Amino acid sequence: MFHTYIFLPLFNALIFLYQNATQESLGVAIILLTIIIRFILFPLFYKSAKSQLIMQKLQPEIQKIQHNHKNDKEKQAQALMDLYRKNEVNPFMSILMVFVQIPVLIALYRLFAVDFSSIQVADLYSFISAPAHINTVFLSLIDLKNRSMLMVGLAAIAQYFQGALTLPKTEKGKEVSPAEKMTKQMVFMGPAFTLLILWQLPSALGLYWLVTSLFSIVQQIYINKKVKVKID
Repeated sequence: MFHTYIFLPLFNALIFLYQNATQESLGVAIILLTIIIRFILFPLFYKSAKSQLIMQKLQPEIQKIQHNHKNDKEKQAQALMDLYRKNEVNPFMSILMVFVQIPVLIALYRLFAVDFSSIQVADLYSFISAPAHINTVFLSLIDLKNRSMLMVGLAAIAQYFQGALTLPKTEKGKEVSPAEKMTKQMVFMGPAFTLLILWQLPSALGLYWLVTSLFSIVQQIYINKKVKVKID
């Protein structure tokens, strides 16, 4: 099912874009496919980011409830659920977003790890012909079949700026909560993991990671402005 309903549609979409919309540039096809995927997932990203922003705004009330009911976990849980319901926020939305992305990320890893020099005709739909040759050189600089520290570095930098946009604004002298500390740590841990994972993989994956991070930055700026108006 994973191969049929996730991998094959992505694989065929990439080959279709390569042949019909990119003047036979694998790099441009990867960029277009990434943007299409992000537009499809945008409603989920929007809900997840909205929940995250509202949760940040509710932190003082959450901490107050946790303090007032620290000896009664049942009352604490009920009070928190009432708070979430009142503000129409789902605290598990970000976790759901992770689970939705996992199969897509696995499929993309398999997709970009494919040896594009020998396309498997059996994996192509009947209306898509196999290209005679795949041009894997991007911008005349990077061969997407091979590793590229430049691509990895750019992806890590973009991911850092994406994470920084999700940080809550803290007042000077105000005590930082454990949740806020964890969020700040993740801003730095994300790019570190990016470097660790991508440096030994084909730079096609690095290009996907870079484009999705840049697209996420634009999305996050839009969501921050949009949601701020609604919850202030």
